[in-house]
Amino acid sequence: MAEIRSFRAYRPKKGLEQRIAALPDDVYIREEAKAEVKKEPLSFLAVDRAETQFDDSVDVYADCGEEKAREMLWKRIEEGSFEQEETPVYYIYELIMDGRSQTGITACASVDDYLGQVIKKHENTRADKEADRIRHVEACDAQNGPIFLAYRSRPVINEIVAAYKKEEPLYDFTAEDGITHRVWRIGRSQDVNAIHAAFSEINEIYIADGHHRCASAVKVSQMRRQAKPGYTGEEPFNFFLSVLFPDDQLMIMDYNRVVKDLNGYTEEEFLGKIGESFDIEECGEGVSHRPEAKAVFGMCLDGKWYRLKARPEICPTDPVKGLDVSILQDNLLGPVLGIKDPKTDKRIDFVGGIRGMKELERRVNEDCRVAFAMYPTSISELFAVADAGELMPPKSTWFEPKLRSGLFIHSLREK
Repeated sequence: MAEIRSFRAYRPKKGLEQRIAALPDDVYIREEAKAEVKKEPLSFLAVDRAETQFDDSVDVYADCGEEKAREMLWKRIEEGSFEQEETPVYYIYELIMDGRSQTGITACASVDDYLGQVIKKHENTRADKEADRIRHVEACDAQNGPIFLAYRSRPVINEIVAAYKKEEPLYDFTAEDGITHRVWRIGRSQDVNAIHAAFSEINEIYIADGHHRCASAVKVSQMRRQAKPGYTGEEPFNFFLSVLFPDDQLMIMDYNRVVKDLNGYTEEEFLGKIGESFDIEECGEGVSHRPEAKAVFGMCLDGKWYRLKARPEICPTDPVKGLDVSILQDNLLGPVLGIKDPKTDKRIDFVGGIRGMKELERRVNEDCRVAFAMYPTSISELFAVADAGELMPPKSTWFEPKLRSGLFIHSLREK
């Protein structure tokens, strides 16, 4: 039974939402972040990446950066750039990319549900990335980057969402990247109660994207529980900011691989080794191959495209081993190209599917010998891995569009 709460969000003052809403902080390198904040000083990126307020000689992880983030956030709230809801509410958050819509519920999810595995993960996290996020949340005393959660679609929630979407949205804007963002406020008590009750009947919720944000929020909660032995469970630190999407609205994009060399093989030898486990079909001149089904891979080798089809004997039914990313790793990247650990091997890189086949061709032409186009992992595969208590290999999923930071803020301050 999931505990998904309405909350008294801080949100942008009407008219400032487009200027404030920002892509997640981890999509920018330092120079890009500074340029973005210079272009739009109200961008929430200034808070998420407070080192943009300092000279480049100041370390990204210096304490003064987190102190500045806290100062900027609460100053902006005090000056009226944000306003707080009078009563706890939910929000409907719709994102539209290339004409395709996905709509979720913005709410606060329970730390205890994460600890009790009602909210399930499918990826490991890195301690250094967690530590950075913990410092930021602790300094700001707030969560401002929502965690992307998924659940199996529920008609009662869908009906409430559909009814509200007929009304005038609270926010409606299209960002520079072409993504449209719309927000509706669910404040009527009967609807707030109905959504809470519907989620309470759900036993499995899944982290789609934002594992580090989620793990960090949980650790901040645990730290505060230790500091307050008599906590009641109702304090804001027992919950974390989330947007929950029904599974039938989500799209996972391909997460492709590029490799620097052929591990000492000639092109002919390499194709021969691959042919031991895959059926190989050469594509026409100048024709790229985006895989059309599971167990099918596109391969760009020295500018020429091939279609690889994994033979049945290397396609297990195990929820992890049967993933296309595992089939490629276990039967080609590892044994043929010598990439034993894709997390640490410098010879492999990963390219999000949003960049298309042309980006793979560019990498092969410039700094790599071979690229592999993947068939996207499905949301049902993600659920199956999490339900089995297993973890996906690195870089298995790429979600688009990205949730904006700064549209909703969950304060951890206790009244």
